[in-house]
This record gives sequence, C-alpha cells and structure tokens, in this order.
Amino acid sequence: MKPIRLPITLLAIAAASTLAAAEPKFRQQDIDTKVGVGYGLQIADMDGDKKVDIILVDKDKVAWYKNPTWKKHQISGHLTKRDHVCVAAKDLDGDGKAEIAVGAQWSPNDTVNSGAVFYLQPTADRSGDWKPIQLYHEPTTHRMHWVRNSTGSHDLVVKPLHGRGNKNNAGAPLKVLAYKVPKDINKKWKTTLVCEFLHNSHNFHPVNWDKDTEEELLVTGQEGTWHLDRQKDNSWKRTAVSEEFGGEVRDGNLPDGRRIVATIEPRHGSKVVCYRQDGKSWKRTVLDTTFKDGHALACADFLGTGGDQVVAGWRGMNPRAVPGLKIFIPKDKDYNEWETHQLSGAEIAVEDIKAADLNGDGKPEIIVAGRQTHNLKIFWNENK
Repeated sequence: MKPIRLPITLLAIAAASTLAAAEPKFRQQDIDTKVGVGYGLQIADMDGDKKVDIILVDKDKVAWYKNPTWKKHQISGHLTKRDHVCVAAKDLDGDGKAEIAVGAQWSPNDTVNSGAVFYLQPTADRSGDWKPIQLYHEPTTHRMHWVRNSTGSHDLVVKPLHGRGNKNNAGAPLKVLAYKVPKDINKKWKTTLVCEFLHNSHNFHPVNWDKDTEEELLVTGQEGTWHLDRQKDNSWKRTAVSEEFGGEVRDGNLPDGRRIVATIEPRHGSKVVCYRQDGKSWKRTVLDTTFKDGHALACADFLGTGGDQVVAGWRGMNPRAVPGLKIFIPKDKDYNEWETHQLSGAEIAVEDIKAADLNGDGKPEIIVAGRQTHNLKIFWNENK
C-alpha cells in the first residue's frame, strides 16, 4: 500500500498546529512567604553542586535558596538606608560558584543623590554576611548584569532609571556603565560608557546574536528598544528594534532560528508585544492590552515546541488591580497568531520573572518574585 501524501498546504497547517499546545500545566510552590519586596531574581549555582539556585534581592537583604530543598541563606543585610533594587549573579572565576553584585539606595525621584552599587565579597564558606565593597554609581541605580567581554571574562553593566538631574523624564540622558573587575577587587573598578541617549529606561538584557565572544545588550526605554553591540574600540553600536516606549525586554527564537524580542509597553504598561525578526526589520504583534502595571517577562521553550513562548506578569499596584501571570503561545510557524493562558492571579503580584530548568528534566520552570503579596514562587513545568 502506497503512503498517503498530504498536499503541502495541509502539511504546513499540521506543522503550524503543533506549535500551539493544550492547556499548559504548571504547579505552583511557594518557597518563601515572608518576602518584603521581591525586587529582583537571578538563577545561578551558588555552592558548586552543579544545581542552579535562586537568588533574591529583597528590600533589606540578599538571599539565596538552595536547590532542591530551597533552604534560605542570607548573605547580606540592609546595605543602604533605602531599599535594595537589583542583583547580578555569575561565576566569574570558574570555580563553579556565582559572584554577586547588588544595586541599592533606591529612590527613583531623587535623580541627584540616590543609588548605590556594591560587589559582595563572599566568606570562605559562603555563609553569613558577605563583605560589601561599594563602587562608583550614577543616581537611580536600577538594573545590572554581568556581561561577557571580548576576553571571555565579565564586566558588570549597570543601568540607572533616569539621567542625573533628570526631571519629568527630560534633561540629561542616563549613563549605562560597564565596570571592569580588577585583580584586587578592593581596588578601584574602572568604568567605560556603554550608552548615553535614553530617558526613563526600566530594563535591559544580555544577548548573544553574533559569532563574537562578547555578549551584546537589548535595552529599552522612552526612546524605544535597541540592540547594542560592543565594537573593538569598546564603543557600542546601536540598532533600533522599535520606536515604542518599552519597559521590559527579553529575547527568544522561533523554531527556525529567527529571533523575537518581547516587551511590555510602556514602562509599567498594559501591552505585551512581540517583535519578530523579518530580514533587517522587525514585525510588531501586540499580544495583550489588558495588563495593569506590567512588570516582568521571560522567553523560553516551556512547552517543547522547538521555539520559545512568552511569559509575562503584572503587579496591579498602579493602577490598582488583581495581579496575574500569563503565557503567550504562538499558533503558527511565523508567530503571527497567538493564544493566551492565565497561569496565576491574586496569589502573586509579579515583580520579577526568571525561566530556568531547576530539576534537570530539560523543561524550564517559571520563577516569580512577588511585591505586595510578599512571596517567592516556583511554577513547576509539568507539560509533557
């Protein structure tokens, strides 16, 4: 008997339909219900056991939760009078254990005297409070990442929310700085300028889109969303993705390797947007317009389709509303059509999201830090 050959159009429809899944299955687990403000998350191996742990910067402490018991280890108390606001974690010296930097003295309306940047020097056994080493900072310190440079080592890149003396999102643009780690971490950390053209820039994200050793950056703000690529002279070439005011930004891929950039627009906004790579331009698709105080994104292949889905959450703080977390799943091979599933509601007011495989089964979990709900959750991936 000869095999039945479907027309090409039917084959395309069948392939596209596999991108969309049945109701996604995630099981919620609270691992901390006494969080002050879950400002920021990172995922990294903190103790060298080859299992990634969860790092949380709270308003008055920095802590990590050991995989798989999720026992809490505090490594810093309150570093400044005002809140901590961001954290970066990466193994810098190859010993399998992550190093930590923290941003603090959070006061977004004080564009002159606010902000602080610290490197935390670990204790010998990585217990107790680590020694804070204070570094130079620009006002309104807000986000930071360890970013790989051309030598294969990492710089600490720090982005403020506003420029120095900025009022009503106008005035001097903010300065994004790259800090070079000295051999003696107690000595001065030299800085270079990454960019100085944005106002009201809420978030940025390291990416690796080319064949160079070093990572590039996606950054978003009042002037839109941009790709920044470090050049040999240590300057950064910038290319526009979108002119829309963005608040959050992450990247992902289609099954065929084309890139997507996901944003929440504007800062603390109502729209979740996907930009799909289309040659040298980007096709914009609005996924949702109902978010109240949208505040976090993640892109990963949670469902095993070969391409990434988008997870996004909102706090419902301003304007006041019931918070929530949604996953957006493409329904066709070009990511033109999407379906939406809500994963949570009032149980967590989403402040930050990370995606990572926590149990080694090859499927990424969703890790969420809450604000006014004062909790930290794992959404365990139970999709087949």
